[in-house]
Amino acid sequence: MTWPSSLARYRASLTFALRLTIAALLALLIARLLAVRLPLWVVLTAMIVTQTSLGRSLKVALDYFAGTLLGALWGGLVVMFLPHASELALYATLALALVPLAFVMAVEPRYATAPITAAIVLLMAETASLSPMGSVVERLIEVGLGGLVGLFVSVFLLPSSAFQHIRDKAADALDEMAKTTSGLVEGFAHGLDVTQARSLQLSLGPLLGDLQGIVSEAEREKGLRVGAEDAGSLLRSLLRLRHDLVMIGRAVRQPLPAALFPAFAAAGQLIEEYFKRSAASLRLRQAPPQATEVDAALLKCTSSLEAARRGGELRDLSTDQLEHLFAMDFALAQMRRNFVDLDRCINEWAT
Repeated sequence: MTWPSSLARYRASLTFALRLTIAALLALLIARLLAVRLPLWVVLTAMIVTQTSLGRSLKVALDYFAGTLLGALWGGLVVMFLPHASELALYATLALALVPLAFVMAVEPRYATAPITAAIVLLMAETASLSPMGSVVERLIEVGLGGLVGLFVSVFLLPSSAFQHIRDKAADALDEMAKTTSGLVEGFAHGLDVTQARSLQLSLGPLLGDLQGIVSEAEREKGLRVGAEDAGSLLRSLLRLRHDLVMIGRAVRQPLPAALFPAFAAAGQLIEEYFKRSAASLRLRQAPPQATEVDAALLKCTSSLEAARRGGELRDLSTDQLEHLFAMDFALAQMRRNFVDLDRCINEWAT
């Protein structure tokens, strides 16, 4: 599917909106054709199962059905063995049905639908003149049909893979790293206090947190894909690079000595550009950018620091300033190695 440039940013959101709508309409059609007593539950289940990625849909479908099965069986047993002839007995039966299932839900959240299902089974048996077993069977049929429709739409109609979400989110993280690097380069000239350094990292943490959740979804999709990329490796590479940026942020408390500023500032600008080009490579499924210039610039930082040390240009610095300076050099050396790993990951995702 080709998207106009103005809509490309919202491609995933628009695809999900269309997929959810199709799932709801298809579920209603099938429920009508099969004369299901309450099509509402078929439609709602299909909508709940239809998620933003196939991996998430699989998890939600399994969890939803597991909770429904537990709730339907327990609710059916309670109704069957504890008939309620009075209003007070109905309240007592409902409480007995819900207490253990609510406890199970609190211990294991995947069974979140169990108490709801038990209440539906119990009250449907009361209000719709169904037998306990009939209420259980109807509920399982409704959920089964809705779940199948949701999975069918997620797999075969406008499928959305968690791997594509990983590609987009990782590219967003690299763009944010570029912005962070730009702010750190300014610190080379003027220094950054703790608050300023932390503010540069605020947006990056949530992005990588979201990415970690999507990687879990991708793991569920691996059995459905041929040659699935290693999502965990890409995530680890980005986490290491973020750690490097955090170390640099801690080290730029004071401006750099004049003798070192040109080399470090040039390296920072090249790193910023490299992050931007890496993000573009991921989005466009292209080979990673050449890291030759960045590598040479990082090596020049180390050689400049060594030359300044030998020339006695660092004598007037305090112990604290020296520690921060050598910590920054160490972080840049780590970043140089981590760029090699990022290059490998982008190459894998490009092919």
